[in-house]
Amino acid sequence: MGTVFSLTVRDPGPDTAAALEAVVARLHRIDAVFSPYRPGSDISRLDRGELPLDACDPEVGTVLAACREVAAETDGYFTERPGGRLDPSGWVKGWAVEEAARTLADAGCRQYCVSGGGDVQTAGGPWRIGVAHPHLPGRLAAVLGGHDLAVATSGTAERGAHILDPHTGRPADGPASLTLVGEPGTGIARTDAWATAAFAMGTARALAWVARTPGVEALAVLPDGTKRWTDGLPRHLPPAGPADWQRAVTSQPVGAGRSPVRTGQGS
Repeated sequence: MGTVFSLTVRDPGPDTAAALEAVVARLHRIDAVFSPYRPGSDISRLDRGELPLDACDPEVGTVLAACREVAAETDGYFTERPGGRLDPSGWVKGWAVEEAARTLADAGCRQYCVSGGGDVQTAGGPWRIGVAHPHLPGRLAAVLGGHDLAVATSGTAERGAHILDPHTGRPADGPASLTLVGEPGTGIARTDAWATAAFAMGTARALAWVARTPGVEALAVLPDGTKRWTDGLPRHLPPAGPADWQRAVTSQPVGAGRSPVRTGQGS
């Protein structure tokens, strides 16, 4: 997938080693089927018209259906065809993390963290999740904490302006980075896809959309380094976070009034 996955298990048992081997095999299989960079993948062959959908791996249809659901949920700001080329990576990467987490859970693990390309899914806890600062390499914009969290960050610091606005076909005029925190049950696949879509919306529209969407909160780091967030995000702050974040959290909330793992900027 052109990125790094890492897995941490706090409660390893007799089946954990086999589960980790199964996770690696599953990730390689997902890459082989869905990578838009592999000419022989089902996605690449489907895009070129060499393979009909009904001849693809059955999971291709499931993934494309999920992409359409997210497009409907986000007012069309998510697409499986960014720039006109079939590329459902905006769903697949988070889904791959989710699949890895499911494999660990099936093996009896209850305290674990799976991180892939900036997407983090935790079980049990508490866990502390660092959000990479988009302007200061090696530093954190925030530290989030909690149990059973899904955290995804979209931004331009690592891959440039690679997220397109599906309505215009041009690079999104978004914040420097946008981090979404999914509540337990939301899942990292949907949280990551929402993060991609929300980034494409631009800062104001994204924060307004998140504020009215149940099960998710947002933190935006703007091009000038200031931070804005939805009303419910502060409950995901651990008791002791970076001093600059503790100061910022009192000054710029945004929302509609509804009630050292690191996430990068891979989406």
